[in-house]
Amino acid sequence: MDTKSTRRSGQALLVWGLLVAAANLRASLTGVGPLLDRLKDDLGLSSGTLGLLNTLPLLAFAALSPMVPRLAVRWGSERLLGGALVVLTLGIAVRWLPSVVGLFAGTVLIGAGIAAGNVLLPSLIKRDFPTKVGMLTSAYATVMGGVAAIASGVAVPISDSAPGGWSTALGCWVVLAVVAVLLWIPQMRTAPAAPPSAARGQHRLPWGSGLAWAVTAFMGLQSFGFYVIVTWMPQVFQDSGVSAAEAGWLLFLFQVVAVGTSLAVPGALRWARDQRALATVCSAVLFLGYLGLVVAPDLALLWCVVLGLGGGACLVLALAFLGMRAQDAAGAGALSAMAQSVGYLLAAVGPVLFGLLHTDGAGWRGPLALMCVVAAAQIAVSLVAGRGTVRRAGAGEPGVAPSAPERAASPGH
Repeated sequence: MDTKSTRRSGQALLVWGLLVAAANLRASLTGVGPLLDRLKDDLGLSSGTLGLLNTLPLLAFAALSPMVPRLAVRWGSERLLGGALVVLTLGIAVRWLPSVVGLFAGTVLIGAGIAAGNVLLPSLIKRDFPTKVGMLTSAYATVMGGVAAIASGVAVPISDSAPGGWSTALGCWVVLAVVAVLLWIPQMRTAPAAPPSAARGQHRLPWGSGLAWAVTAFMGLQSFGFYVIVTWMPQVFQDSGVSAAEAGWLLFLFQVVAVGTSLAVPGALRWARDQRALATVCSAVLFLGYLGLVVAPDLALLWCVVLGLGGGACLVLALAFLGMRAQDAAGAGALSAMAQSVGYLLAAVGPVLFGLLHTDGAGWRGPLALMCVVAAAQIAVSLVAGRGTVRRAGAGEPGVAPSAPERAASPGH
């Protein structure tokens, strides 16, 4: 009984550690969008330069994600995640400095810390909770999205009322990051060494798998949309006559709806034999939201809700695919590294391109039409990414292996 109680306590502490770590993976990014006009005025930054604020972390994700599985083999996933949380904490603290250098240097460190967390969390969930991938993925996506929503909603009020203005609004999240580091320390102390069989080939990415590329494209396209929304939608709303505070709360609404939607996804995942139809429908909802902003921008409240419905589900699906399409924890880490490397490189183009199209065009119709194209591409990719299993490189021939239920239902897949 004591052994069972100890094991349960250890698992509960691990789950709490994972969830609090997840809570730090978006808040330092989503709080930037509502403050863009203040950063522009105080620091004299252009629209293109402002777009880099949420593009730099994405470039860090793309550059560092392929290295994470190899580093996890060398240092252990728990220790690597702990180190990543320390780097993230340092980045938020540096960005508290009210200067261009502090703003951008802190953002780079934040991106480096989040990059490791993005890759490691799906792998740890697949390893330690293989029968609860959908449920725990939804839980950490919900926490991540919920805290991100709060960050966007309170950014302007904190900037208005706190000493330091926008720098305090961005830097106050260091408190949550410190809590995550402290809560993760027990995992770093008890981290098991990786067995030799896990070390061999664990870091090899499945570049030869068409399914892996579909999962990567789904991750990249939905991230493209998410980071455009959190970076530019407050400015889009402000240009249509909404105040800065109201624009921040509209972004908050988008993320709250997304969180609510993400809570419903695990049930749908258990009910569906595969995820193709679910991913296609959710991507189509995103398309409808972008199209609505093009043809009826005055209904911003409605389109925020629609985008939240589609975006929340697509985020959970993109994260769940990293575990569901993998054979094992090592495969999940390799697929996660590939999907987040190439996917976030694609997503990094989003905020900058969206801002440049506005600079060179008239109003926001052109940039929003681009988002309709991105959502349409995501619909097409959903038909492939929602089914099958990626063979881990080094564990057999590269390619796609149908999962057990799918082999029975569709031998020719």
